[in-house]
Amino acid sequence: MKRLPTGIENFEEIRSENFYYVDKTMLIRSLFLEEGKVTLFTRPRRFGKTLNMSMLKYFFEIGRDGNLFDGLKISEDKEFTDNYMNRYPVISISLKEVDGLNFTQAFYGFCNIIYYEAERFYFLKDSDKLTDIDKEKYNAILELGRPSVKLNDETLRILTDSLFNLTLLLRKHYSRKVIILIDEYDVPLDRAHTNHFYDETVNLIRKMFHAALKTNDNLAFGVLTGCLRVSKESIFTGMNNLTVNSITNDGINEYFGFTDGEVDEMLEYYGLGGKKSEIKEWYDGYKFGESEIYCPWDVINYCKDIKSGARTKAVSYWANSSSNSLVRDFVKIAAGQTKETLERLISGEHINKKIREELTYRDINEDIDNLWSVLYMTGYLTGKGEGGNFNLWIPNKEVGQIFEDNIIGWFSDYVKQEKKLSEKFYYGAFHEKADEMADALNEILYESVSLRDIQSRKYLRENFYHALILGLLANYRGIDSNSESGDGYSDITMTDTGKKTAVILELKYSEADDDKALDKACLEALNQIEEKDYERKFKAAGLFNKVIKYGLAFNKKRAMVMIKNESTIN
Repeated sequence: MKRLPTGIENFEEIRSENFYYVDKTMLIRSLFLEEGKVTLFTRPRRFGKTLNMSMLKYFFEIGRDGNLFDGLKISEDKEFTDNYMNRYPVISISLKEVDGLNFTQAFYGFCNIIYYEAERFYFLKDSDKLTDIDKEKYNAILELGRPSVKLNDETLRILTDSLFNLTLLLRKHYSRKVIILIDEYDVPLDRAHTNHFYDETVNLIRKMFHAALKTNDNLAFGVLTGCLRVSKESIFTGMNNLTVNSITNDGINEYFGFTDGEVDEMLEYYGLGGKKSEIKEWYDGYKFGESEIYCPWDVINYCKDIKSGARTKAVSYWANSSSNSLVRDFVKIAAGQTKETLERLISGEHINKKIREELTYRDINEDIDNLWSVLYMTGYLTGKGEGGNFNLWIPNKEVGQIFEDNIIGWFSDYVKQEKKLSEKFYYGAFHEKADEMADALNEILYESVSLRDIQSRKYLRENFYHALILGLLANYRGIDSNSESGDGYSDITMTDTGKKTAVILELKYSEADDDKALDKACLEALNQIEEKDYERKFKAAGLFNKVIKYGLAFNKKRAMVMIKNESTIN
């Protein structure tokens, strides 16, 4: 009986060492005949992206064993296999190991990946089809793997040109165009964003991809995979040859994840047919286009554990299979506004949200509502929609448990951590203690996750701090946001009918963090309160004896609060 391939992502190993394989080989034909010159597949983690990339490599690459595909669906198309199997030079890299606390460390990660891939083509050093200048280019790429390599303009140029130069050299040697496969292309961007060297990494990847994938006459076709669809403006600028296939697209979705029929076949093979309802409840429910998909990582691990007797019931395998840091940090930021919505999801309700498929990691910070796009694209939610408006829900019991155990837990930890500061801010607002309010905000900003150190358009920055304060005040009554008053809409109001007191908070973002600039922004906020007559509704209500007005100014991790001296209603 075939073994179950838990954690094995190498197609050759699975096929040659008697592991169970769910046949996805018709992706090869669909990709070659129906997709574009360069195709980006975005799917959540653990849905078979890496194994599919390995399959493509072993099918197309010159010198590979074509017998690996015997008995698989693609072998039934003899004309296609005769024409294309093992006919191309292939460059295949994965960027998931690029890591580091700064750009220099990430640079060495890129260098190692390119070096080890280039070393596979060591025969180029002796190729009689290459000129001495060609061989110098190849040797320069190999030099990237030396421990003595330094980060400078010259090595950066060699690195950014490396994929293009490899295609050039391989085409000359084989007289065939080259296939490029890049797995987990967005992992370095995630890590660079977290550790504050995003711009340098974007610049490097943009140059590398443009040279290799845009108007490269040596390219047969290229395939990239990742979790998030990073916007064309940041990485793929001007790449009109790029086709994006995401979880919202119809067609070829059955090649990523397991279909209902494929799960039935696996369960029958291992004598686990009686477990179908449990597997469906726990691991099914992902909606990719019009296809309903199971998470393959879960199904394989479940079958292996049940078959071996290691477990007797379903558990969550997907939750800790890789980092949850992006989602965890985002939930902390959005905690005040999202707790109720998260609890609705856990109770089985659907929510309707705007989904942005195309984001940069910096865009993610521009709007708290992007949380839903991130949760959807990374597999924490599934759904269906069009025109960007989606009906979203938790796909299955496993992810529901993740929400209960992890996401709500992250929220609770955040609230506990911030409770004292929240009380300090709230008390200060009603007792005209602007300094205490500023102290609370500055402590939160200083201790906050890196996502809060945002860089975006000015009005979106103000939206961000607006959301931060709403989160801080989430557990208090009488908090209102963007409510109509006077001749406009005040940012945030706080009311306490017992004290017969109302508070108006108006927020501004300062382009500089010096006291003079922050003072100016606070005054602008206070002037806006007066000019728009935001206190009019409180005067008209007749319920309040006092209206306290505050101007709040922010710059990255610094806040200032200024109070309007006269606050009594006459």
